[in-house]
Amino acid sequence: MNPQASALVTAADISRLAGVTRATVSNWRRRHPDFPAPTGGTDASPTYDLDAVRAWLYARGQLPEDTPADRLRTALRGHPGDGELALHLLPVVLAAARLDRRESEALPELRDDALLRWVRSAASDGAQDILGTEDTAYGPEAAGPLRALLRTVAADGAETATDVLTERLLEDTGGTGTYLTPRPLAALMARLLTDSTGAFPTTVLDPACGTGTLLAAAASAGATGLCGQDVLAAQAAQAAVRLRLSAPEAAVTVRAGDSLRSDAFKGLTADAVLCNPPYGVRDWGHEDLAYDQRWAYGVPPKGEPELAWVQHCLAHLAPGGRAVLLMPPAVAERTAGRRIRAQLVRDGALRAVISLPQGAATPLHIGLHLWVLERPDPQTEAPGTVLLVDAATARNRDLDWAAIDDTVLSAWRPYLADRDGFTGAPGIAGAVPITDLLNEAVDLTPARHIRTASRQTLRPALLARQASELYDRLHRAARDLTSLSTEGDWPPADDHPCDWRTATVADLLRGGALSLLRTAPGSRRTRSGQPLPQPEPERGGRPTLTATDVMKNRPASGTDADLPTGAALTLIQGRDVLLTETLRVGHSAVARVVEPDDAGCSLGPHLLLFRPDQRRLDPWFLAGFLAAEQNVNAAATGTSVVRVDPRRLRVPLLPLAEQQRYGAAFRRLHELRTAARRADQTAEDVTRLLTTGLTGGALLPHGHGSA
Repeated sequence: MNPQASALVTAADISRLAGVTRATVSNWRRRHPDFPAPTGGTDASPTYDLDAVRAWLYARGQLPEDTPADRLRTALRGHPGDGELALHLLPVVLAAARLDRRESEALPELRDDALLRWVRSAASDGAQDILGTEDTAYGPEAAGPLRALLRTVAADGAETATDVLTERLLEDTGGTGTYLTPRPLAALMARLLTDSTGAFPTTVLDPACGTGTLLAAAASAGATGLCGQDVLAAQAAQAAVRLRLSAPEAAVTVRAGDSLRSDAFKGLTADAVLCNPPYGVRDWGHEDLAYDQRWAYGVPPKGEPELAWVQHCLAHLAPGGRAVLLMPPAVAERTAGRRIRAQLVRDGALRAVISLPQGAATPLHIGLHLWVLERPDPQTEAPGTVLLVDAATARNRDLDWAAIDDTVLSAWRPYLADRDGFTGAPGIAGAVPITDLLNEAVDLTPARHIRTASRQTLRPALLARQASELYDRLHRAARDLTSLSTEGDWPPADDHPCDWRTATVADLLRGGALSLLRTAPGSRRTRSGQPLPQPEPERGGRPTLTATDVMKNRPASGTDADLPTGAALTLIQGRDVLLTETLRVGHSAVARVVEPDDAGCSLGPHLLLFRPDQRRLDPWFLAGFLAAEQNVNAAATGTSVVRVDPRRLRVPLLPLAEQQRYGAAFRRLHELRTAARRADQTAEDVTRLLTTGLTGGALLPHGHGSA
């Protein structure tokens, strides 16, 4: 029987299949009477016939390329029984990842009996590391899914195959409410573990490891011992595989179970802990654990499970060891937890609280906090201050991770190196004396202390020097803006606008005038254009140009953490044209021509790279017309988040000399916009610093004291 013929899919499956959001699928169901009717499931969670859905998507031009990952999903869904097969296939991913390209491409073509013999032999080693797969027997019915899995590993990478298997596992284990820690945030949390000498801890524990993102970040930073535990066996299994793939030299131990009720690492003393604990779980074991030895700072109230996780992490640290936890902001101020907060501050266990902008991690509507903790060392004096950093500033609200990293680390590293001499940054960071925190509320919210800093923490001479430097920058930015904003020669067209003959990007691709590249996520492959032949670059050391970099016209600020694991990397060349692929409603797409300084960088996600044949297309001419508002609107799909279909964008067919005249004009407008943004940001910095100085009494207005 063909499994695909009877396969049923959910709305989530349809969104993955079409490459759209769940909201878009819901809109299709409401607005299109011909959308396939449910054939199963429930009213709240209906299922649909896969063939009918694919036919509907194909008729509307919404069906992307049928990737090996999609075919693996179909094979798993059509397999009888629950997600047990998906679990048993995880060791096969590890075995397949060790194959060279020739072996991985030849293996799926073997006869069933030969394929099953290979799997039974090769997967036995990896099964020892993945709970529930130790005694797996692969029968004849597994041959089809095995082939789909091996083709996915060969085409899209081992991590993509792991993600698909875990999707199936979570469907049957009720894994709702599970959230990933974004990679840039995980990288920042790992950087906070580095000591003042630059050394990174050896052994790192994550007691709520999920899919292993935080431990993978620790491995990238230098950890060689990785220990993780998660309450969901499916996520623990995925974490074990991902860490084996991303850190093959590290010692990896991942266990399933509830870390608070059934700690799998009792007796472990780790050098560091990273943790994104579950939020708001009231059934965390309050009654059962009332007399637990871990509660050195007080028994956590039932409504304060996050403070139980804080003490669990501290209990696993060696003296002087550090932990970084992602916390909901209410933990810093809720009345029920004030006694434990006070004891953490008094004993020197809490070293820093850092507020993040909204959207940094799920739940996206809340500005989360990072808590940096240290296990007190009896041989050293307890510190007298706590570092508070408000990284939810205006310049970070668009989730500019480079700016967020700079805000946090430019405060944390000097504070770590010299806690007594740390001066802070007005309105952003400060070392707050513990006596100021140990009041009745013990409110640790950074903004309430940093934005209302006491006069004693302000240094008049330092503020005056910083204000002078900012004014110099503002004057230079204003001069640049003035020189670019002088009236240019913009003659009108004739009585009617020019009417050009145009070609779509798809036409230009077919004619060889243009190539189109993008960094495809690990779970999908792009259909837009043919990638240029090039050797796959090694990861590490190359900066990554992100969509935010393009929007703000700044140098590449990203790292490997911004790139999808398992995706082939694309290197940027000079004179390439970049266009943001996604944008929010009401915002414009931004195009940029690559300057020499960005050549050789990796191309980040959500960017489209157009490489023109410069004998036929001028890059700035191309950039200007590709990003035109009316052009983007005609080629965009989506509701709250708009995605540009690059093949539908249109470009006028003009002689090269005429293109170059338009290109010079577009470049001038680009420089004008950049200068205006630079002046605006500098003015904002000047205003914030001077307001802080004047209201805090550290700076005086002009003419103060004169008659």
